[in-house]
Amino acid sequence: MNYLEELISSIFTDVGVYDAIKVTFQMAVWSTLLSSVFGISLGLALERNHFPGKRIVIRINRTLMGVPPVVVGLFVYMLIMRRGPLGFLNLLFTIRGMILAQTLIITPIICGMTYSYAAKAAPEIRVFAKTMGASRRQTEVLMLKEMKYELYFAVITGFGRSISEVGAVMLVGGNIKGNTRTMTTAIALLKSQGIFHEGMALGVLLLVMAFLIQSLADFFRKEAEFHENY
Repeated sequence: MNYLEELISSIFTDVGVYDAIKVTFQMAVWSTLLSSVFGISLGLALERNHFPGKRIVIRINRTLMGVPPVVVGLFVYMLIMRRGPLGFLNLLFTIRGMILAQTLIITPIICGMTYSYAAKAAPEIRVFAKTMGASRRQTEVLMLKEMKYELYFAVITGFGRSISEVGAVMLVGGNIKGNTRTMTTAIALLKSQGIFHEGMALGVLLLVMAFLIQSLADFFRKEAEFHENY
């Protein structure tokens, strides 16, 4: 690990790239995990339940899917700053605060995608489950199995959004070297210093790492399908 750190340090200037990589993936993995739990649960609940104002809720969620991340970052900053309502939690300029901001950004995306998939597939799945005498819980499990590919795509989309974010994490995290600096905020810093070639190199490294993570996820998904079929 020390060799890898020395190698990265020899390529880039002193912007804390090695720590930025660790912070980036720590933030992306946790925010994607939390957003997946909340987003998938809310998306399925939104499809399953009928209530007054449901269309408005759907429109609000679709609006939040495209909200500028810097707006969410400002909102979270105001919540967790020292004089804010959540200031006592000491989340400002921490990875936990960045995860909170990212979760608020990604959850509506996964929720909206899950709802769209469920709205198309759920009616037929429920009819089939009813004819087979399945309980409500069994029906929900069947729905998750039938929609696993779509849900996988929603989670990967959320991860991609998390790993590429700049504005919100810079506002909430403060871009502190060795603490809250991510790969994207390191790129922004390199650009401001006029070190474009290193910024591009770090950008390529970010893309390669994201590609490897998604390829690994695809591999495990296919392995799970293989064992499921055989």
